[in-house]
Amino acid sequence: MRNALWKMTARAQATAVRTGEVSAVELVEAHLERIAEVNPAVNAVTQLLAERARGEAAEVDRRRAAGAELGPLAGVPFTVKETTAIEGVPTTYGAERFRDFVARSDAPPVARLRAAGGIPVGHSNMPTLILAGVHSRSELFGDTVNPWSAAVTPGGSSGGDGAAVASGMAPLGLGNDSGGSVRIPASFCGVAGLKPTYGRFAADHRIGPDDPSLAAQFLVVDGPLARTVDDLRLAYEVLAGADPCDPRAVPVPLYGTPPGRPLKVAMVTDPGGSGVHPAVRRAVEGAADALRDAGYQVSEVADVPRLDDALDAYARMTLTEFATTWPAVKPLLGEGGHRYVEWGMARSAPVELPEYLRLTGVRMGIQRDWAAFLDEYPLVLGPVFTDPPFAPGEEVRDEESYQRVQHAMRLCTATSFVGVPAVAVPTGVVDGLPYGVQLIGRSYREDLCLEAAEAVERRLGVRTPIDPRP
Repeated sequence: MRNALWKMTARAQATAVRTGEVSAVELVEAHLERIAEVNPAVNAVTQLLAERARGEAAEVDRRRAAGAELGPLAGVPFTVKETTAIEGVPTTYGAERFRDFVARSDAPPVARLRAAGGIPVGHSNMPTLILAGVHSRSELFGDTVNPWSAAVTPGGSSGGDGAAVASGMAPLGLGNDSGGSVRIPASFCGVAGLKPTYGRFAADHRIGPDDPSLAAQFLVVDGPLARTVDDLRLAYEVLAGADPCDPRAVPVPLYGTPPGRPLKVAMVTDPGGSGVHPAVRRAVEGAADALRDAGYQVSEVADVPRLDDALDAYARMTLTEFATTWPAVKPLLGEGGHRYVEWGMARSAPVELPEYLRLTGVRMGIQRDWAAFLDEYPLVLGPVFTDPPFAPGEEVRDEESYQRVQHAMRLCTATSFVGVPAVAVPTGVVDGLPYGVQLIGRSYREDLCLEAAEAVERRLGVRTPIDPRP
């Protein structure tokens, strides 16, 4: 029985614990055994919290025995990216400098998951300080291996969570996304991922007492990864809502007014018209057929609004902010960790204050144009990454490779800049590697994205958990 527990969905695991079919201790032990079995090959879980998880599971079982009502995630293990605080555990950001940076309290999303009965089993790997690249390689913990194939990256920056969820070490992972950092590892690892609307989930991305600058405030959003879209929905319902710890978080209803049917979907196979791999195009077209079969009205459109403007403004705003702290940050990235940011700075030089202020207005105009577009098409279907998964560390091999990777993630980058929600969902396997698409929606309509992603999943299937492959 224990061997089968880690294969269950998060919802099924929680139901089994609440009904007494299994104990939370048994559930946690099953995952700890799975971690012991596969993490040496995958290297996704960085700081294992085994004894602590056992203790929290025992408390769940005591509460159930006492007749207490258990939460929707009762006993469910989850991983937490190294950027996100777990009380009493170092939040290392994968950097030697923060090896002993022990968190005083849980970050808001960790607190939400724990309040719902979830149990953190460990931190998960990422690129050093998020800034060292797209591949999940950190100064402290080394490389995370994609369980589908060691020849390709699991993606990043939430690659540790993607690989852990895909290989059965936890049914849920908590990552964050500022330009594809949840969606890319979800796609490369064959799992589902949610990037929420800016302000949907409460978060705290401070390093120390001071809040980050503007772009880091509106770009970075925490989001879950799971093997099924239904488990994403479960995590979404737990994580959403206002919180005094984060003034950005708003009390918007989880589910909006039902839209008219059939729901219109804009299909964009090649954002910007600058090239897409045939396997990626087929993935988008296959998802479109699945949506049509489910009753959606899918129409191919030329492009999303102002893609180039969004990419340009994103790069110039973020790299201008990086430039102010770069002399202090660069030495913290370890050997070679500086290349990814410096190649970006070479392409988009930091700007002066008047131009930066102008760019804040440019962003508002792009958001306005997207709002009009999404008023006509409540959903957009497109690629997560317009190329196949790439080799570990390719994005920092040379400047040409850097540009190629940046270009392939362009739809993720643009939608993060706009702040709208998106769900990444697998579509199939090609030459032994998973592919996926994303469903992008109106602000605070994660429900529509999840519903459409479930329609794709029902017709195209669930791809994980899997055993690690060479």
